[in-house]
Amino acid sequence: MAHIVIMGAGIGGMPAAYEMREKLDKTHKVTVISNTENFNFMPSNPWLGVKWRERDQIDFPIRPYLERKGIDFISCGVKRVHPDNNQLELNDGQTIGYDYLVIATGPKLAFDEVEGLGPNGYTHSVCHVDHAMKSNAEWENFCSNPGPIVVGAVQGASCYGPAYEYAFIMETDLRRRKIRNKVPMTFVTAEPYIGHLGLGGVGDSKGILESGMRDKHIKWICNAKVTKVEAGKMYVTEHDDTGAEIKKHELPFNYSMMLPAFKGVDAVFGIEGLVQARGFVIVDKHQRNPKYKNIFSVGVCVAIPPVEPTPIPVGTPKTGYMIESMVTATVYNIHAELTGGTPDKEGTWNAICLADFGDSGVAFVAVPQIPPRNVNWFSEGKWVHLAKIAFEKYFIRKMKKGTSEPFYEGSILKMMGIEKLK
Repeated sequence: MAHIVIMGAGIGGMPAAYEMREKLDKTHKVTVISNTENFNFMPSNPWLGVKWRERDQIDFPIRPYLERKGIDFISCGVKRVHPDNNQLELNDGQTIGYDYLVIATGPKLAFDEVEGLGPNGYTHSVCHVDHAMKSNAEWENFCSNPGPIVVGAVQGASCYGPAYEYAFIMETDLRRRKIRNKVPMTFVTAEPYIGHLGLGGVGDSKGILESGMRDKHIKWICNAKVTKVEAGKMYVTEHDDTGAEIKKHELPFNYSMMLPAFKGVDAVFGIEGLVQARGFVIVDKHQRNPKYKNIFSVGVCVAIPPVEPTPIPVGTPKTGYMIESMVTATVYNIHAELTGGTPDKEGTWNAICLADFGDSGVAFVAVPQIPPRNVNWFSEGKWVHLAKIAFEKYFIRKMKKGTSEPFYEGSILKMMGIEKLK
């Protein structure tokens, strides 16, 4: 009997647990360890931040759904991974052994890298449900006393879609409240241009997103480094394409949401051979760590280099389809090892994204993620808004039902008129 432990119970960890339990013989044990009792559908956090959702609509207890499928669940979190001993040191002092470990923790949010950044400082975040709830609680107060908004992503960030989403969702909500005219908006990003997305652009992402921002009267500053945030004021240095400073901005705000840079979680940070300098897990094309052959990793915690050099550091996103394919490859490869086969399944690291803009949205497909590409498609329309709502309902239902049915391959690609990506 093998014991497979999955660290993390989010967009990557929960599907990995369900697929693992479905694929493996029942003699093998599957355990999920998380630092929380609840699953949060993180893509809905921008809606939660402006009170378009309540927490119980996108957040639910994990334990009953996993245990119903014969999956053990521990919610105290991992303090430290000890890969040389095949053990996990938990936050409550327990030690758990494993035969295979799947790291699906997501990132550590590096708010500390910019003074005054984050929910403990002066800006909001939608990277965690608790952060989005803080905005949820304060949004009405802001709308009662509207003023400037600064929104975007700081240097080193690697997930730009939610920043664009939140900017346009706030803009839509303000229009509906008929107070948009009282709220100047500025989008601040480390990207070299609007629509770069950490991917070197996709299709006409630059043109479409710039046009959308002009239409909604959202100003922007690119190649931006946020140096400090104070109460009601953000200090931003703008750079040119060579990285030289060209202008310093002091941006007043009544409300701000800025995505932080990501790092690896403390439980793995600094473990030589397992993670790189930022703490992201090193994997080969089979999602397997080269040094510790019984450790696999999926999702945002995986190390992926930037797609190209940029004047200000810009990370590479890991989108839902990519995570879905990482999970499937990992489950296949562990199953192959346990049954005497060859672990040769590769995740298709292609990028697919749905970004809701409140009453419209944008979608893109990048195959492969790093240019030049076989598919380089970017589109906009109300259908994306509707697809994102459908995605939310489908994924939450899937997590409660415990099915391993693929969402992107099974639904979204067909909606786009694409049967399969290779």
